[in-house]
Amino acid sequence: MALHLMDATMFWNATGGVRRYIVAKRRWLRRHAGWRHTLATPLPDGDEALAVPSLPLPGSAGAYRLPWRRAASARLMCRARPDLIESADPYTLAWSALDAAEILGVPSVAFCHSNLERMAALAAGRFGRAAAMQVARRYAAHLYRRFDLVLAPSAAMLGHLHAWGVEAAVQQPLGVDTRTFAPERGDRHWRTELGLPADSRVLVYAGRFAPEKNLPTLAAAVRRLGAPYWLVAIGSGPAVPSGERVMVLPPIRSATFLARALASADVFVHAGDQETFGLSVLEALACGLPVVGRAAEGLAEQLDDSVGRAVCNGRPEAFAEAIADVLSRDPQPLRDAARNRALANDWEQIVPTLWQKYRRLLGAPREEHA
Repeated sequence: MALHLMDATMFWNATGGVRRYIVAKRRWLRRHAGWRHTLATPLPDGDEALAVPSLPLPGSAGAYRLPWRRAASARLMCRARPDLIESADPYTLAWSALDAAEILGVPSVAFCHSNLERMAALAAGRFGRAAAMQVARRYAAHLYRRFDLVLAPSAAMLGHLHAWGVEAAVQQPLGVDTRTFAPERGDRHWRTELGLPADSRVLVYAGRFAPEKNLPTLAAAVRRLGAPYWLVAIGSGPAVPSGERVMVLPPIRSATFLARALASADVFVHAGDQETFGLSVLEALACGLPVVGRAAEGLAEQLDDSVGRAVCNGRPEAFAEAIADVLSRDPQPLRDAARNRALANDWEQIVPTLWQKYRRLLGAPREEHA
C-alpha cells in the first residue's frame, strides 16, 4: 500500500512560496515514490484536500483564513489516516497536526517557513520589542520541540531553532522549477506592454507587500538612481510601494507568466531582512536574472558578487549603489552564474533529500534515488 503524506497549512493561496513547495513535493513523491498526498487547509482547491474550520484573517484581503477549531481540524486529519503529517505554519493548525499524529501514532514534521521571533519584534515596535521576542521564542520552542522532525530552509533559520532549544531541527533547502523559470522566458515585448520607456532599466520585485519586505527602501533607491530606472513590484499586501517610477502589478498566478516577467527585467531586488530562505530570489536566479538583496538571514546564503550583490545595510543609498554596480558589469557572466546556481537547486535535486528524511523518520532504510 502506498504511503500517505498529509500537509497542513493555512498559507495556501494562489501565489505563495508554501504552495510552490507543497506542489513540487507532491508531484515528485507521486511520480517517483508512488506516495499519496492530502492537504489540510482553510482554502482547498483540488482533489484530496480537506477544508478545515476557519475564519477570515483580518488584513489579508481574503488571501488567507485562520483555522481556529483545533480539535475539529485534528479529527478531519485523523479520518484521512495519513502515515506522516507535516505542518507548514506555527499556529492553530500546527497543534491540530500534532494532536492527529499522536492519535494515529504517526510521525510529525514541521517546516519552519517563518521566524516568529523576528515577526514578533516587527509587530511590537520599538518599545515592546524585547518582551515580544521573548514570548515568541518561548512559544516557538514550546511548539517545535513537540515535533519528531523540524525542517529549516537555511542555515540562519537552523541556527535560530537550535538557539531556541529545538534539537530535532535540521536544514532542508527549498528548490526551484528550472524548466518553468528559465532565461528563455524573457520577452522583449513585456516592457512595451507595461508602457515602460524603451531605454528603461527595470528592477523587479515579486512577493508579498509586507512591512518586513522593506519595499520603501527599494522605492527610495529608484528615486536616488533617477531615470531611466524603474521598480516593477508584483504582489499584494498592506505595504504597497509607491513613488516616482514605481509600477505596481497584481500577483501573477501563473508561474510561466511570472517567469516571463523575471526573465525580461534587468535586476531582481529584495530588501527584506527576515527571509528564512527567499524562494523568489532562487526563481529569479533560475531566469538568469542578477539579484541585489539584503545580506541578512536566508538571503545572505544565496547571494554573492558572482550573481549580483549582497547589501550589508538597509539604507536606500546602499541599494542604489549596489544596483548601479551590478548594471555596470558585463551581464552575461552574471546571468550564467545565476542560472548555474539555480540548476544546482532544482526540485529534482532537492526533493529526494527531503524524501530520505521522511523515510528515515518512518523507519525505512536509506536508499539511493536514481
